[in-house]
Amino acid sequence: MLNIIWVAFFISAFLMALYRALFLGDGLVWTELVNAVFVSSKTAFSIALNLTGILCFWLGLLKVAEASGITQLLAKALYPLFKRIMPSVPENSPALSSMIMNIAANMLGLDNAATPMGLKAMEQLQTLNPKKDTASDAQVLFMVINTSAVTLIPITILMYRAELGASNPSAVFMPILFATSLSTLSGFLAVAWVQRLNIFNRVVMSYLLGFAAFIGAVAWYFESLPLEERLQMSAAWGNFILFAFIISFITAGIIRKVNVYETFIQGAKEGFDIAVRIIPYLVAMLVAIAVLRASGVLNIIVLSFENFFNFIGINTDFVPALPTAILKPLSGSGARAMMIETMQTYGADSFPAFVSAVVQGSTETTFYVLAVYFGAVKITKIRSALPCSLLADFVGITSAIILAYLFY
Repeated sequence: MLNIIWVAFFISAFLMALYRALFLGDGLVWTELVNAVFVSSKTAFSIALNLTGILCFWLGLLKVAEASGITQLLAKALYPLFKRIMPSVPENSPALSSMIMNIAANMLGLDNAATPMGLKAMEQLQTLNPKKDTASDAQVLFMVINTSAVTLIPITILMYRAELGASNPSAVFMPILFATSLSTLSGFLAVAWVQRLNIFNRVVMSYLLGFAAFIGAVAWYFESLPLEERLQMSAAWGNFILFAFIISFITAGIIRKVNVYETFIQGAKEGFDIAVRIIPYLVAMLVAIAVLRASGVLNIIVLSFENFFNFIGINTDFVPALPTAILKPLSGSGARAMMIETMQTYGADSFPAFVSAVVQGSTETTFYVLAVYFGAVKITKIRSALPCSLLADFVGITSAIILAYLFY
């Protein structure tokens, strides 16, 4: 599937560039395409290079957590759920704790912490996979949950809104929370349907209801705060929980008489190896996305959407935010840049900027995540991971637009 999409990106970009050159007399389009190739290749390497230190640090800490028994405790707490939605993963598998910690980091908006934990989980799941080039059921479900990524505290988005002068930066908190929850739920249900998982039982429903209650409690807490305190408290809680993880891992290692430093170094070495392995996959995907954008294909898609919505009589005030929605599954940095550009063009308090921010927080960068995570374990056949992830993206983005109209 990724092979077909990757090739389609380049062919679409070439055909659009050919049209611009032959019929519009725009000979500079070829320069733009070639520049996009070089710049995005360099960007991909820079991302992998910057990720190396983060991977080394967090995988080192994860190694300490494993040696001290923390990850096993976390895995036991959620094993009743994972036993039913990932029956192929045994109770003693270290992949369970890695997945739990990855999901927890994503929920807190801690992308840099979530990535190394997720990569570690994929490697551990790969050891259970009988077909090494084909994604297992557990890997597919884990990837879909990752690409939809429930975000409880969208710290980065709130900070960008504050820096660009929004009068109420945290106004997007509630719609983001609901949109990202719907995205993850739809992705999970899609995989459950494809894999024929029995989710209508007491255990799974109890966890789902508990999750819904937790989301509601978080929403109530932040909604009860004064407007001027929401951004500060979001950042404070997210960073406190992150550093609390670090201290708890080290403390548990000391209590269990683990050589914390040596264990950390062992895990950090694994982080370096993973960072090197993902470079080719990052280059491949980011270059394809860059040429698609440089050729003008994305602009045509946005214009087509605007004409379609005008034709059927739907309000098109949200259309300026569509570039963020289109780029979000393709490139996190590209979508972030589009969100900032929308804020700068229309104003941080404008409706397009509001929609753009909610869309940015509603789901994850599907193609980037799939390329990096599957690439790290050399999986080429991803089965239903992409269509289920794209369904979650569609639900998340659509919900984000509808919720933006309700909350703005």
